[in-house]
Amino acid sequence: MVQSVERMIEEVFDEVRGHTAGNVADYIPELAVVDPDAFGIAVATTDGFCLEVGDTDQPFTIQSISKAFTYAMALDAVGEAGVERKVGLEPSGDAFNEISLDPKTGRPLNPMINAGAIAVTSLIDGDNLGAREQHILSTFASLAGNELEIDDAVYRSERETGHRNRAIAYLLRNSGVLGERVEEDLDLYFRQCSIRVTCRDLAFMGATLATDGVHP
Repeated sequence: MVQSVERMIEEVFDEVRGHTAGNVADYIPELAVVDPDAFGIAVATTDGFCLEVGDTDQPFTIQSISKAFTYAMALDAVGEAGVERKVGLEPSGDAFNEISLDPKTGRPLNPMINAGAIAVTSLIDGDNLGAREQHILSTFASLAGNELEIDDAVYRSERETGHRNRAIAYLLRNSGVLGERVEEDLDLYFRQCSIRVTCRDLAFMGATLATDGVHP
């Protein structure tokens, strides 16, 4: 079975690695300078195998993939009802940075677009920004089974150019979804998105969710 999956990902890798259409993301300036040719595939199984091909050890920032893991942390911290008071579960075909809020309550409609993700991040508790950041970092690291860190250059680039996310955060504050620490919540969100991972890290993070939080 493992050999079959390994052959499959090698075939997919060979089939698509020559496709060079498109461009790297540039909505955050620092992302525009990443290597467009880096490409890898990693598949982690729930019994501990990791099948890899290509540049699976090349670090990159987790960006919106972080939303799923922070959402799991929020559910663990305040429960489903507590999270749902801040953000809904409506399916969305909206862009990741769409200002998608309930017209009556101002509550974000979906936790996987930025408005909802910022609301979810606000639920991560701690005495201060440093403690909250460390809580996210240590949780992500335990999921990956590897020490992780924040890419400071990407974080600063996000913080300095994240005007739309800042506007979204203050709309959430206006509707009572966010409390008084708006800038701290937003800064934590920028830091969360700037955590460096590899394909292998992400594969094990997904496998750990699949085993109810037990690293394979």
